[in-house]
Amino acid sequence: MMNLCGLKNRMITTLLVTLAFALTAASGPASAQTVAIDDDDIGGVVMSQSGPEAGVWVIAETKDFETRFIKAVVTDDQGRYVLPDLPPANY
Repeated sequence: MMNLCGLKNRMITTLLVTLAFALTAASGPASAQTVAIDDDDIGGVVMSQSGPEAGVWVIAETKDFETRFIKAVVTDDQGRYVLPDLPPANY
């Protein structure tokens, strides 16, 4: 049985591999649609030289707490992402 640390490391490795593959993909043009971002959110659009990037893992991580805090999301088909309701910390 895998311990919790090994599981976390495996998940992080999977996320990084997925990110590497996603960075090679291109998507269609960005939309004029916007998403409200509060003071406790991080959001934006992942762009490359080819335009907005779909399917990219965006990860917010901090060691400001007793245990490491990680929240991850994937960009939509227009490269947009929102990491909502993050506790106050340095990410």
